Amino acid sequence: MQAKPIEFEYFDQLEDDICAQRITAAKRSLGKRAVILAHHYQRADVYKHADLTGDSLKLSFLAAQTDADYLVFCGVHFMAEVADILSSEKQIAVLPDLSAGCSMADMANLSKVTRAWQELSEILDADEKVLFFPDQHLGRWSGHQLGIPMDQMVVWDFDEPMGGLTPEQIKKARIILWKGYCSVHQMFQPQHILRFRNKHPDGLVISHPECSYEVCQASDYVGSTEYIINTIRDSKSGTNWLVGTELNLVSRIAEEFKPQGKIVQFMSPMVCMCSTMARIDPQHLAWSLENLVAGNVVNQIKISGEESKLAKRALDRMLEIS
Repeated sequence: MQAKPIEFEYFDQLEDDICAQRITAAKRSLGKRAVILAHHYQRADVYKHADLTGDSLKLSFLAAQTDADYLVFCGVHFMAEVADILSSEKQIAVLPDLSAGCSMADMANLSKVTRAWQELSEILDADEKVLFFPDQHLGRWSGHQLGIPMDQMVVWDFDEPMGGLTPEQIKKARIILWKGYCSVHQMFQPQHILRFRNKHPDGLVISHPECSYEVCQASDYVGSTEYIINTIRDSKSGTNWLVGTELNLVSRIAEEFKPQGKIVQFMSPMVCMCSTMARIDPQHLAWSLENLVAGNVVNQIKISGEESKLAKRALDRMLEIS
């Protein structure tokens, strides 16, 4: 008979160092039955317990290749959903705190996307177009990299009828950009780069493609979290870097590459981190792991069969052309 789930209220009062000890003990008890996944943006006191680290899609692929029964995803809600979609039926995805969502993903909820698709279907013919969501900046930079002119990319305002666009604008566009954004990456501005270049003429700037087009255009390198880490890792000793992505990642690699004589700076003068991902703290991680030790699955993330099949098809198609 399954034991009664352990309530979280008790863990909420534990000090971080006690939680760290209990996490270590729970991991030892679970052994290979559980794997802890931590996104690059995760806070340090959780990240240090990870078995696997990376960006969201990489983590899901890595987790699916393990024999673990439990995939404990220290990221945000949609990342755990992808892990569930890509993993086997026997594997269970767990999100330590269900409030760890993503405001950008929420900007493209099912009702808004369904309405947009219905409205577009009334206008569009057989011409190939891309509806890119949820982040307009990533879509714009991707289109730019493919050589698509700016006047052939339009922004769909999901709060306006027909996205706030005319039929002529929609028909002319090759990419329709969803008016979504990452609250972290929108903090970075071109003047931050200009200030850095004035101080460090030989310095290098690297940014995540969810930054604005102007920031990406002013950067020396643009790429994913994995790309950012690898590019700085492969750079020469003594290189001075300005990095436009989440604070936890920048702080981590600044310490990692400091012994190599590399200086890594955060782009914004303001502290900006992924606040929703930070909701997964040592207390929630310890609670979810100890429940697994006791035979209880808490905060399981499960996508229904048909939705999972359709989502996997979309992921496969995306990867085919990426």
